[in-house]
Amino acid sequence: MNRREFLGAAFTAATAATTARPNIVLIYADDLGYGDLGSYGAERVKTPHLDRLAKGGLRFTDAHTTAATCTPSRYSLITGEYAFRVPAARILPGDAPALIRPGRATLPSVLKQSGYRTGVVGKWHLGLGSGKLDWNSDIGPGPLDIGFDECFIIPATGDRVPCVYVENRRVAGLDPKDPIQVSYEGPVDDAPTGKSNPEFLKIKPSHGHDMTIVNGISRIGYMRGGRAALWNDESMADTLTARAVSFVERHAARQPFFLYFASHDIHVPRVPNPRFAAATAMGPRGNAIAELDWCVGQITEALTQAGVLKNTLILVSSDNGGVVDDGYQDDSVAKLGAHRPNGPLRGGKGSKFEGGTRVPFIVHWPDRVKPGVSEALVSQMDLVRSLATLTGAKLAAQEAPDSEDVLPALLGERKQGRQFLVEQSGGLSLRDGLWKYIEPGSGPRIAANTNTETGNDPQPQLYDLSRDLGETKNLATTEPVRMKQMADKLQDIRAKR
Repeated sequence: MNRREFLGAAFTAATAATTARPNIVLIYADDLGYGDLGSYGAERVKTPHLDRLAKGGLRFTDAHTTAATCTPSRYSLITGEYAFRVPAARILPGDAPALIRPGRATLPSVLKQSGYRTGVVGKWHLGLGSGKLDWNSDIGPGPLDIGFDECFIIPATGDRVPCVYVENRRVAGLDPKDPIQVSYEGPVDDAPTGKSNPEFLKIKPSHGHDMTIVNGISRIGYMRGGRAALWNDESMADTLTARAVSFVERHAARQPFFLYFASHDIHVPRVPNPRFAAATAMGPRGNAIAELDWCVGQITEALTQAGVLKNTLILVSSDNGGVVDDGYQDDSVAKLGAHRPNGPLRGGKGSKFEGGTRVPFIVHWPDRVKPGVSEALVSQMDLVRSLATLTGAKLAAQEAPDSEDVLPALLGERKQGRQFLVEQSGGLSLRDGLWKYIEPGSGPRIAANTNTETGNDPQPQLYDLSRDLGETKNLATTEPVRMKQMADKLQDIRAKR
């Protein structure tokens, strides 16, 4: 046993000896950028509940998703594996088959092995079923087949059909006399669409999003039926939060629990509850951030009322960087003002620059984590192995293959996290400490629809983030040895050598 293994074993033993297994609540926002919270520098939107968690816990400044878009990030979060290894792990349509198959180790299955009651509430977007899914009967495989005991989910995203909730294995509230039909290939009826009848819309699309109309909003994909089961966008956050609070209330007095609360805020369509209409001067995007903060406040209050807040590990993060215009004309661009969704970072959602994957990450556990700020490099996919260590679960070497045990860093007991991290957005980039290498790539430098810098460049890029956080000075030609080393290391990780 080398020194690092010895220290790791000692840390694990000390953790088990001194701390009862905490409840774990993972709050996963959607499209929340590095600069969107008050604790990360935002001034035009108030986020008191999230800021309170940051002040009372550990706020990370170099925490990452594995990818700059949603489905790949969520895949890595749940499996502990880089999504670039799985070609199907891309932004999925709403009728895609289950991306994570039963039988593999996952974050919920690891915690279930340790005696946790596991539940997921909110956005799923990891596919359901085995193909050609019948939405009118039992749905599987899905969350219940990969480690969750309970689920109440949005199948994909709010801008994709079907616009219904799935509770465990059935569409919630479905009238069997009004069956659901879904297609991403063409219309399933002659009903108006956003493209054919824009006069029926309360929010017009800016690009795409012009197919089936639900609740006055046109979506991606086509759907008919299921009218009694359709969600209401304005009450979505209330519905999901009530389910999360119910999960806490039902399990707080029993066994340790794991709640994965995947908020839909602040993804498009941004239709927060009318009570948030004046929450900010930034329009729907800013108001959706305020709504997200309210949701967090409701969940933390439920933990407080149940008497379990002190021994609950709360983790807050986002699935990728921020984006302003992502498909609807909702005034978010016009009302953005001086607000910078990704703070000092370059790029955003879908970008190879740091703004694509560097996101807010807060760890709050009053019984164990001291307040502070951490510069440790960590990835969301590290939660699988780190929480396995925390809870005493066993993982085989081949399980969660890219996840690293960074528990000491997550708890603020060590300043260092991982050394290397791959970031995915079209092509791949590599972090080696505070150095960033972006491999050459083709394509536009600006994503026309979202006006985001992509990071595409036919030449390699190398940045020293310790001096150039905004990735403005390419050092590839002045640091050829380092660039070659990092390019080779990226190839090794890609080939898993």
